[in-house]
Amino acid sequence: MGQTELPAFVRAAAHPVRWRLLGELARGDRQVHELTALVGRKQSLVSYHLGRLRQARLVGTRRSSADGRDVYYRLDLTRCGQLLAAAGGALHPGLRLGPPAAAAPAATRVLFLCTGNSSRSQMAEALLRHRSGGVVAAFSAGSRPKPIHPDAVAAMAARGIDLRGARPKHLDEFAGQHFGHVITLCDRVREVCPEFPGAPAAVHWSIPDPAADPAGRPAFDRVATELAERIEFLLHVIAADGPVAP
Repeated sequence: MGQTELPAFVRAAAHPVRWRLLGELARGDRQVHELTALVGRKQSLVSYHLGRLRQARLVGTRRSSADGRDVYYRLDLTRCGQLLAAAGGALHPGLRLGPPAAAAPAATRVLFLCTGNSSRSQMAEALLRHRSGGVVAAFSAGSRPKPIHPDAVAAMAARGIDLRGARPKHLDEFAGQHFGHVITLCDRVREVCPEFPGAPAAVHWSIPDPAADPAGRPAFDRVATELAERIEFLLHVIAADGPVAP
């Protein structure tokens, strides 16, 4: 790279609108009309800048499983970290960032929600509990619970996590309880997510239902991998927020 060539992250992010979009997507997946309202700019301008971020592969898209006409935008935090490291190294070798340090979990309660509470939310609950060593009290529920999918059990077993004792739960079971984070994983359940005491920030991860994927078991493994990646970054947010009393 020549000395006058801007690093890839700087080229992609060096505009106030794109920087604001990155910040909003760092909090959770969003549709373009939501981003338009959040940044207070015209949709045509927001779409243009989202296109630039997609070209840089900082942002990806996923069609909504609730309404196929809608598209969710998602920030690729791993690639952001890689490009930030490269940008620092381009300026001075001493500024090259290493991999993110392991976050020390804080005591808090996290609730994952999807429709059936049979795979995605159960996997997320188990992964967060396992990764935090039980310090984070993780829970999951669904708007229309159904039995745990055997491929979800198998995908977790491959990661050394036993999901055989998990049970599906209706989201009404947690009504009135306090949580530090409530995360919807399903585009449908996002529309019916109830409010919780303390008004925890509503976070959405648009993750497709692996049970609806004709690939079968490999789809569950892909979802497990995506959830594990997102949970690593969630732990940093939890650590920064500090303990949240029940």
